[in-house]
Amino acid sequence: MFVTSTGIVNGIIQNKFGGRGTQFNQNGVPTCSLPFKIENPPTGTRSFALILEDKDAYPVTGGFVWVHWLAANITRCELKENESQTAHDFIQGCNSWMSIQGNRQSKELSCFYGGMTPPDQNHTYELHVFALDTLLDVKTGFFLNELYREMDGHILSEYTLKGIYHKL
Repeated sequence: MFVTSTGIVNGIIQNKFGGRGTQFNQNGVPTCSLPFKIENPPTGTRSFALILEDKDAYPVTGGFVWVHWLAANITRCELKENESQTAHDFIQGCNSWMSIQGNRQSKELSCFYGGMTPPDQNHTYELHVFALDTLLDVKTGFFLNELYREMDGHILSEYTLKGIYHKL
């Protein structure tokens, strides 16, 4: 399995998908989600799940990864730009904008892509895409731990795509 994104050019995440973009929710959180395409999924794949995370957030958050996007039960091999806001054929979980460091944004607003806004230095973001042999029993607003628990024993393949977003 291989994953590509037209939103990542030469290892750099394009401005529109983070704090230098033009699409924000009422709390100023970037909402234009990265597009990506999955090629050569393994035989038996029934759905995909994704985690977009920032491990470089550890110093800023006081010791944890920042989750920018969670999605499950994706049954197609391509998501277009901004589909986090427009598509209704997959389920999205809560991102870290709901945390204390994210100013406790509402769960309703946090169940979408919440883009990159690195305050201290350039950060490397990781888009993990999982090919699964089933649809997951999750509901809108699921958390990262729930996603891992539901995926346990069902992961056929995983691919990680990395990109850098420049400090604001």
